[in-house]
Amino acid sequence: MKKDAGRPLPYGASFAHLSDELTRLDLLISRQVLRLRAGMPEQQPGSGLYISHDEVDRLLQDGEGLRPDPPEIMANRRQFELLGQEISARVAASLEEKIFLALPCLARMFGLSPLELQALVICLAPELDRRYDTLYAYLQNDITRKKPSVDLVLQLLADRREQRWQLRQLFAGGATLLRSGILQSVADPLSPSGSSDLAMLLKVDRRMVDFIMGDNALDNRLNRCARLLSPTIPLDGVAAAPDLKARLLGLASRHISREMIREKMVLHLHGPAGSGKTTLALALCRELQCPMLVVDMELLPAGDEEWENTVLLALREGLLTRAILFCDNIDSLGERADKGRALLKKLARAIAEYGWLVFLAGEKPWSGEDCFDELQFVSTPVPTPQVPIREQVWQNMLAAEPADISQKWSARLARRFALTPGQIGQAARSAHTLQAAGGRDRKLSLSDLHAACRSQSQHKLAELSVRIEAKYTWADLVLPEEKTALLKEICAQVRHQYRVFAEWGFERKVAYGRGLSVLFSGPPGTGKTLAAQVMAAELQLDLYKIDLSGVVSKYIGETEKNLNRIFAGGERSNAILFFDEADALFGKRTEVKDAHDRYANIETSYLLQKMEEYEGMVILATNLRSNMDEAFTRRIRFIVEFPFPDAALRARIWKSHFPGEAPVRDGIDYDFLARRFQVAGGSIRNIVLNTAFLAAESNEEISMEHILHGVRREFEKIGKLWNEETINRSDSTRT
Repeated sequence: MKKDAGRPLPYGASFAHLSDELTRLDLLISRQVLRLRAGMPEQQPGSGLYISHDEVDRLLQDGEGLRPDPPEIMANRRQFELLGQEISARVAASLEEKIFLALPCLARMFGLSPLELQALVICLAPELDRRYDTLYAYLQNDITRKKPSVDLVLQLLADRREQRWQLRQLFAGGATLLRSGILQSVADPLSPSGSSDLAMLLKVDRRMVDFIMGDNALDNRLNRCARLLSPTIPLDGVAAAPDLKARLLGLASRHISREMIREKMVLHLHGPAGSGKTTLALALCRELQCPMLVVDMELLPAGDEEWENTVLLALREGLLTRAILFCDNIDSLGERADKGRALLKKLARAIAEYGWLVFLAGEKPWSGEDCFDELQFVSTPVPTPQVPIREQVWQNMLAAEPADISQKWSARLARRFALTPGQIGQAARSAHTLQAAGGRDRKLSLSDLHAACRSQSQHKLAELSVRIEAKYTWADLVLPEEKTALLKEICAQVRHQYRVFAEWGFERKVAYGRGLSVLFSGPPGTGKTLAAQVMAAELQLDLYKIDLSGVVSKYIGETEKNLNRIFAGGERSNAILFFDEADALFGKRTEVKDAHDRYANIETSYLLQKMEEYEGMVILATNLRSNMDEAFTRRIRFIVEFPFPDAALRARIWKSHFPGEAPVRDGIDYDFLARRFQVAGGSIRNIVLNTAFLAAESNEEISMEHILHGVRREFEKIGKLWNEETINRSDSTRT
């Protein structure tokens, strides 16, 4: 044995160990050759292509174990044992010196026994040296069988028939070598039906050969669904709550300090898209000094068997690369209603077998206890970060701007839009794209950033609502001064929500209901929808008008589902929710006479619950406040009454509806129109618009005649009495 001061010399590298293992294999082959020659006549040309009488007679002679081994076989066995002892000692010395040896590493990863490792070497040899093709063909007495069969491996590993029978379990379907894919069965083209499992040919998986030979690149069978990442972002640089990062690092560190193969942990991270689940896991991997293998579960094959094989490949790849597995889009399994649960159980079983530390990432929370009960399972939310963290992300994105502008804009955007770090990054890039589209000299504006933020909101409200373009300003809204002042106060509460609740500590005093609920009440056309648009434009938020006909369902429980979808979509969209004609859905609670009445009241209570949970603004509009349930309105933060406009307000409304560019003839008597026609702002808007088209058709300036014609058409539409003589008389008096 090679020694240095009485100690075995470690291997300098993996190839030196491989060379010794092949030398030991050569001893096994030599022993088998001696055994064959002792009981087999000299082969004749063409042997192996037919079966002779002498061959049958020889096979029927069962002399195994009756004769002692000849001296040359005894010497071979002794030499084999000595070399095995030397290899074991040098491997142990190498491990002490932390020298990487591929075969012992595989044995530790997959728990291979010494005999399984020898079987692997036997199957590996033809991949390293083609002379083994000829040797294996000779030992199997068939020039076409150049790969080792199960029978040949057993013949080389065991001298006695009983021993070979015991070792057959090494090649059972569920045994490690085949289950892990280290070894694969190979079809015999000359005997496609085979004879028995003993005749099955074996080969080493291509990825395993690459690993043993020092090539540890990602298995190309995973290229379609996986990528291997080297973490570079430090944990301190991740936009997440410090307590969340500390908790996850503690869990992972305690786990990884133990034996990876035996300890199994699954960390389930759930939160909205872009919340930083991948970045957080990658930073944790950096702390643990491990790469991360990201597998997109949506891209896995559809077939059950192929799906399971791909999962096993990914877990095996995690072992080979010493990477932590990150299963992204895990919620996609739940979408496969018929098979989702079964696939989760298969995933859990595969992790228990070949995993060590595995991240699962999705948007939906779930316990996983029913599927991962045999593993250490921890589910942790990764929510949209709070304002201070969002503000820091914005500052990073706006670092090219002057410091004072970056700080001011970052604070405003972080408070206005509850975006994830990923969405903030996308919004910043979109805003710079808008800037570049405007020309070389155009500077980035806050309006660009607001527009980009709104575009990043995940608008999933389209099925049950309509997005209203908010372009009006306070100048377009004609209301009594005290009503306008109240609306501006409501907007101020939205702007300063973070300061009051977070910085001033009111969140400790208000456990729920931190959002703004507002009731607009007043006759049709008095400006309720317009006011909602003005407030949305002022706050730079999207406004969604809820389609009540799509919300209310005759089926019990469906209305609550629709409401949940609306409020969940609103949270993700940072939107103002506007329920028009809300009394149709949220009116007075009915007297309970049957099951439908009881569920109607449940729907009202459910709305109150969702409104109190909602962090944004909810506006309810009704034409008649008396129709609303008093118990409901008491829990509304603000109630704004929209009165029918008096003559002075109507005059302002008439003037405000004519744009400055419109060709309006001098002498339009807005005071007369206001006094004579008692109509609300909505009707005035229709009249002015119809008047403009009438003047355009006649190619004339807009005159009183056009306006009066428009009034007449509006009166006919709404069913009001039109008195031509009265109009003419009033007009002549005015003249």
